[in-house]
Amino acid sequence: MANVSIWAGVAVAIQSALAASKTVTAVTKASPGAVSSTAHGYSDGDYVLITALGMSQINGRVFRVSGSATNSFNLEAEDTTLYDTFTSGGAQKITFGTTVSTLTTVNASGGDFDFIDTTTIHDLIKSQIPGQATSSTYTFDSIWDVADAGLVALKTASDNKAQRCVRFTFANAQKLVFNGYIGTTLSPTGSAGDKVTTPVTITAFGRPTVYST
Repeated sequence: MANVSIWAGVAVAIQSALAASKTVTAVTKASPGAVSSTAHGYSDGDYVLITALGMSQINGRVFRVSGSATNSFNLEAEDTTLYDTFTSGGAQKITFGTTVSTLTTVNASGGDFDFIDTTTIHDLIKSQIPGQATSSTYTFDSIWDVADAGLVALKTASDNKAQRCVRFTFANAQKLVFNGYIGTTLSPTGSAGDKVTTPVTITAFGRPTVYST
């Protein structure tokens, strides 16, 4: 039977700090991908934001560290075997120090492909191939509380057009982590006699990463 996740008891954490970047000199094509970084100082279970030239599939994404050694670590559960060739990049340890506890609804969209028409004059039926995938976008309704520290942090990121790393931890320990742009004005909305809410949108930069525990 599937390990069913429920929208209850979900912890939402936002990046409060990023450590200085550690130089990454190589990322292997393997399962999991192994990262070479001299004296990185990371421990298993740490979350890092990766920047990568060449291996675009991991650029701007959040990963959990596993198999940590003095000068290397693994991107936990990430199969990089068929990815492009890494040329240069860096890693930054994430501190998830801001908690968001006012969200009431969540919707996800994106991840679908922009299709490229490949139909020729010889075809009787149109043909197409997938092009680039659209960004994943998460839209939330939040209780409107302009004194709430989590909402204030989201508004600050939005005002500065800054990326923030986000982690969802479900009650069954499954996790979703990603890096994205925050969009919110803390404008109040709602219906007569109902609670006041405000919309929050997070547009992912790169693909989300998921973990079963």
